[in-house]
Amino acid sequence: MTDEPRAFAMVIEPNGHFVAVKDGETLLEAALRAGLTLPRSCRNGTCRACMCRLVDGEIAYRIEWPGLTAEEKAEGWILPCVALARSDVTIDQPDAREAAPDPRPARPRGF
Repeated sequence: MTDEPRAFAMVIEPNGHFVAVKDGETLLEAALRAGLTLPRSCRNGTCRACMCRLVDGEIAYRIEWPGLTAEEKAEGWILPCVALARSDVTIDQPDAREAAPDPRPARPRGF
């Protein structure tokens, strides 16, 4: 038996974006790496800008108690900036968008 890093699938509804989530990577980090933008600000679980619903799957948090009330957690609200996938997950984040390409010209290496 090997301890290979695990990866899970994340689907971001309602647009059906599919993202692979690497072991130890937050849902937000995975989305950004895949070229998607999600609402965000603090990235440490306090500002609630990234708050969305977990439709399916299991998560854990990098911090003990993220900026959600017990009622919000019970209703399925999560903070993707500090959420780690523990299974394949589906989240509902209507504001997810493909990131716009950087309009600046590429700079040659060494400059």
